[in-house]
Amino acid sequence: MRAAATVLVLGVLSLGCRDQFLGNDSLVSAPTNLSYMVEPSGTPGSPSGILLRWDFSNDPALAVWHIYSRAGTSGSYNLRGSTTSNTFHDDGIPHLQYYVTAEDDAGNESDPSNAVTVDERLALDAPTTLTTTSLDGAIAMSWSDNAYTSDPQGFSVYRVYSASYDLDLGLCGATWSLEGTTVAPEFISSALTNGSPRCFAVSAISVEGFESLWSPVRSDTPRPDARNILIYARQFSVPASGFRFWRDLDSDGQADPNEIGLVGSGNLADNDFTVERDINGELFLTPLRAGTGVIAYGSIPVEDLTSIDFAPNVTYPTGGLSAVPGWGYVFQMDGGDGFSRYGAVRVTHVGSDYLILDWAYQTDPGNPELIRAR
Repeated sequence: MRAAATVLVLGVLSLGCRDQFLGNDSLVSAPTNLSYMVEPSGTPGSPSGILLRWDFSNDPALAVWHIYSRAGTSGSYNLRGSTTSNTFHDDGIPHLQYYVTAEDDAGNESDPSNAVTVDERLALDAPTTLTTTSLDGAIAMSWSDNAYTSDPQGFSVYRVYSASYDLDLGLCGATWSLEGTTVAPEFISSALTNGSPRCFAVSAISVEGFESLWSPVRSDTPRPDARNILIYARQFSVPASGFRFWRDLDSDGQADPNEIGLVGSGNLADNDFTVERDINGELFLTPLRAGTGVIAYGSIPVEDLTSIDFAPNVTYPTGGLSAVPGWGYVFQMDGGDGFSRYGAVRVTHVGSDYLILDWAYQTDPGNPELIRAR
């Protein structure tokens, strides 16, 4: 059970600099059930503000509420502000303790409410893991749910952050933005630019608003993909037997979004690969364009296109590989600008004259990150 961060203010000594007990002449009762919620800023231990709330009173004699605070557990309380609402927002890093009084229309002040102590020890544990999956224009994230499972009653939401990422330097940008919040240990960040690497991190927020430390930081890069692409064997239909992950580069070196994932003639030398059928009727994925090679991804079938991880840092042979349903394949291609490009396919069906596959392509030059950030 969570310990309540509330202490009761009683007597003259608890009122700090208030040297006269004013409640005896007041026509209104002391405020009740004072509570608080801090506002997370993205920096654990440094809330951006605090919202105080107490029970509303419709007493006709009530004129105003006064809020008092102090920075420590001893010393004087000072007037922080006054309001006619039963809430009060204090901007900036909160004081340690607060209480509220009510004043009647004759100027008499009530007894103090309970005092609340802003207790950072109520912050939850940080998520211990974070994994990401590259999607087309999006990144899917999932993380350990330990913040919730360790304290279900104290858990409120998760906050998801992102920043730019420099692939060459291996550094996240200095400016982090809030992607959104969720109660589930998963989140999809969408409307992202394909080929633009980003960093991601997650924190847990308690019901009091305290923010945990961040999860491990992960980088990932959205990339285009497509499902259920039909390609014929060149020996059966030449016009639809070739495939090109990308065809033209625009002015900034990125793949033209209108020239990605193209099925075309197997006789065109600028296709990345063709589907070839041998004399035994077996279909092969065969690199065609100069500077293109292919390897099988692992030694067993892959469950999905998203099961394919980084493009392996190996030599990519230029010979064809047998197309096997359920297997994944990774292509390395010469980008013509000093950087390699990487694409992945997963074969879903192999017939006598054609095959069906899913594909993904990383538009970021030299980036081997096809699916999942490690």
